[in-house]
Amino acid sequence: MTHGYPPGTGRSPEPAGPYGTRPPGGPGADPYGAAPGTGRAAGAGAPHAIPWQKTAGTAGTAGIAESAGSGWAAATGAHAGTGFGEAAGTAGAAEPAAEAPAPARPGRDRYLDVLRSVALVRVVVYHLFGWAWLTVLFPSMGVMFALAGSLMARSLKRPAASVIRSRVRRLLPPMWAFAAVALSLVFAGGWNPREDPDHGGTWGLLSLLNYIVPIGAPPYPAETGFPGGLLESGWAVDAVGPLWYLRAYLWFVLASPLLLWAFRRAPWPTLLAPLGLTAIVGTGLVTLPGETGNAVTDFAVYGGCWVLGFAHHEGMLQRIPRYVTVSCASLVMAFGLWWASGHLGPDGWDLNDIPLAQAAWSFGFVVILLQYSPSWRELPGRLAKWDKLITLSNNRAVTIYLWHNLLILLTVPVIDLMYRLPFMQSERASAALDSASSLWMFALVWPLIGLSVLAVGWIEDLAAKRRPRLWPNGGGPAGRGGATRSARRG
Repeated sequence: MTHGYPPGTGRSPEPAGPYGTRPPGGPGADPYGAAPGTGRAAGAGAPHAIPWQKTAGTAGTAGIAESAGSGWAAATGAHAGTGFGEAAGTAGAAEPAAEAPAPARPGRDRYLDVLRSVALVRVVVYHLFGWAWLTVLFPSMGVMFALAGSLMARSLKRPAASVIRSRVRRLLPPMWAFAAVALSLVFAGGWNPREDPDHGGTWGLLSLLNYIVPIGAPPYPAETGFPGGLLESGWAVDAVGPLWYLRAYLWFVLASPLLLWAFRRAPWPTLLAPLGLTAIVGTGLVTLPGETGNAVTDFAVYGGCWVLGFAHHEGMLQRIPRYVTVSCASLVMAFGLWWASGHLGPDGWDLNDIPLAQAAWSFGFVVILLQYSPSWRELPGRLAKWDKLITLSNNRAVTIYLWHNLLILLTVPVIDLMYRLPFMQSERASAALDSASSLWMFALVWPLIGLSVLAVGWIEDLAAKRRPRLWPNGGGPAGRGGATRSARRG
């Protein structure tokens, strides 16, 4: 897979879909409002027990599912629910004819917002420190593709062409903003795609069109300069490499009408087919060359999770006893770990280097998350103090995913400046800074991400046809209310 790696730290980039509770009416009922894939409409009610309520969606993140208020369906999309409870009963025997209050406005599932935020943080930490065990602890890519799949299944109640146009429209403008900066930097560094041995000639120029519509992976040089010599020559691999996710997401969006049609007619074969395809193209049994092979492998590895999103939306998982679902999922996950143990890559237990293990582990992990998922209309307990940050990260998930790797790289020259401080001239001080450089990168990248949100995050609003917001953390009139309005658009 065409994944980029920050120097000496991260591995394959990952992005970074919450779902409403299924109301009565069976799999065919429409439990969701006409949300544009931007997250639940914000609600203020506290969670409460409902007799018919069983589960409330799934974990969230890339991904690139749709982010709240952003249209990011891969990695970060949330459905608008129809409400979390029945209409209130009558006022009592003394007033049997009292009019029932109006149904509550649909609310966000904050549990799923939390998961999406955690997924984004996990991606940044992974790319900073390169801890392989994080791919086992939380396979965020599989989770986010599952959330995007459920969102697509809900959206495809509308004409398929309009749904695809909407998803593509929300995806491309944020990518164009990033591509404009990235291409300017690589060209300024001296890259000529016609002379690049990996992207040479006319085909090299044509491949640049993937920066406009990522049917394939956008090209980038293995080595090139950086203005001012601030970064090492391999910076483009790390900065542009994460765009492989957009290619994978676009493939899934385009294939979803056919996949959903097949799933509704043959659910189990459609659900398990991607695992079988991964066993063929992800193990070396059949080798496909170049970017075509990478794209097909990515599609196979995460296809099972995408179709699991269909299964969640259609109510298929809820019709299976929980103990059966969890037991089978655990067996699939155990197989994934067993396969990984015999096929460890250069980074050990990094599942991104072991396609079949990644597919099996992510599949089982997602199944369990879709079975166990509380529904929070408000963040409970100590989580409540993180409400604004969680809201902000959901509204800007696309921006965070696209820019975080480049921003991680830019922390390096910032740290280099610290060595010039007067009190850092001793060998002891320099050694201390050397040993803690990764921690300094982690501390510095978040302010840089905040600046990117202010600088280009509003493009996500324009892509979703909303009024631009600089800091959509839910704290102002454009926060929760804005989310409610946007959830009513088609």
